Amino acid sequence: MSTSHLSTLKSRHADIDAKLANEERRPAPDTGLVAQLKKQKLKLKEEMLATG
Repeated sequence: MSTSHLSTLKSRHADIDAKLANEERRPAPDTGLVAQLKKQKLKLKEEMLATG
């Protein structure tokens, strides 16, 4: 995989991390959304590890 692909994955991971942090700070976080974001974040992390 190319370095640009890895950079894109890292950027998407950081975006999801920020969304997750914002949702968790809310007084009544949407647990379904939190779970979905965590799954997306994990998939990206696994892809980053596989990429290099």
